[in-house]
Amino acid sequence: MDALFCDTSAIIKRYVSEIGSPWLREKVDPGAGVAVYLATISAVEVASAITRRQRGGSLPQHEAARFLAQFRSDLDDEYRTIHLGDSIIAKAMDFAEARALRAYDAVQLAAAVELNRWRIAMGKTPIIFLSSDGELNAAALAVGLNVDDPNTHP
Repeated sequence: MDALFCDTSAIIKRYVSEIGSPWLREKVDPGAGVAVYLATISAVEVASAITRRQRGGSLPQHEAARFLAQFRSDLDDEYRTIHLGDSIIAKAMDFAEARALRAYDAVQLAAAVELNRWRIAMGKTPIIFLSSDGELNAAALAVGLNVDDPNTHP
C-alpha cells in the first residue's frame, strides 16, 4: 500500500478550498487505497487554521464548525498519526538548526523522515511527502524524501 505523509498545509486543502484542493482530495480519498499519515501536531494546526479563517471572516462559522467536525472524524477513522516521541523531537531540533525551519515544520519533517525510515526497514514503499510549503519541500527533498506540492496541481 502506498503511503502519503501530509503536513498541515496539504491536509487543510481537504477541508478548505484552495489551489490544489481537488487534487489533494482525490489523493487522500479513502477509496484511493493509500495510507494517509499525519504528525499528531497537525490536529492542533488544522484546528487553528480553520478557526483563524473563521474569526478572520473568510470562512462562515457554520462551515468552520462542519470542517472541524469532519476533520475530527477523519482523524479518528481515516488518518494514521505519527506520535512525537523523544527521537522525533531530537531530529526536529536538528532540522530546525541545520535547515533554519520553523518549529512545527521541523517537527513535520522529522515525523515524515522517521515514518519513511520505518517503512523502508519493513520492506514497504517509501512515503510521498505532501506539503504546500516551498522551504519545507526543499528540506524534505534534501533529506531524500519523495515530495509533491498540491499547489502545482491546480
